[in-house]
Amino acid sequence: MKIIEAADYRSMSRKAANIISAQVILYPRSVLGLATGSTPVGVYQQLIEWYDKGDLDFSGVQTVNLDEYYGLKPDHPQSYHYYMHTNFFDHVNVPAKNIHIPNGLVRDITAECADYDRTITVLGGIDLQLLGLGNTGHIGFNEPNESFDKTTHRVALKQETILANSRFFDDPKEVPRFAITMGIKSIMRAKKILMVVSGIGKADILEKALFGPVTPLVPASILQLHPDVTVVADEDALNLMRSHGLS
Repeated sequence: MKIIEAADYRSMSRKAANIISAQVILYPRSVLGLATGSTPVGVYQQLIEWYDKGDLDFSGVQTVNLDEYYGLKPDHPQSYHYYMHTNFFDHVNVPAKNIHIPNGLVRDITAECADYDRTITVLGGIDLQLLGLGNTGHIGFNEPNESFDKTTHRVALKQETILANSRFFDDPKEVPRFAITMGIKSIMRAKKILMVVSGIGKADILEKALFGPVTPLVPASILQLHPDVTVVADEDALNLMRSHGLS
């Protein structure tokens, strides 16, 4: 595992975007696993800036998103379809046919999840998976559990996650209680993983994820077993890492 320290959020975003841009430049037909949430926004903004300058071309890229709320229409302002288009897809040249996001309105969830995993397999797997880190240690919407969830599935969101996400909704009661998410096995199959973490509020859970025991009670701890993980985090998020030799 490689840990890259950034001075602040902007620096973190730029360093992470550098890694993604290198992937796209070296392998123009890459399959990118993409994440939502507040932390990756700066990464997408930086990639858009470089695209506008002519430094990046996403026309050959395939994208596969981690998750989607269950029950929200794609045009709902808090759906991850809406998030991805507003924060990234509407500003770069990823072809619409190359964009893959779970369908949160399906009735047959089992079939949707199986189809999503099949799509990833047909694409040849994920070359680079971008992750954030949730307050409970979740990656995607894989919440603390008694076991590591294997593949794409519907998950009941923990109260802590619902509370954390309520700031994005006008009424906390509107926050969905369920989501469709790639499972831990799906994430761990990615050839490379890039996790971005920012803020003092993530310092404790980041330390547990990177240096604590590997346990489904801290889902991100499974990343310790992946052969190619890069963590880009700002000084605040790495506040508790000094005792582990991070200088």
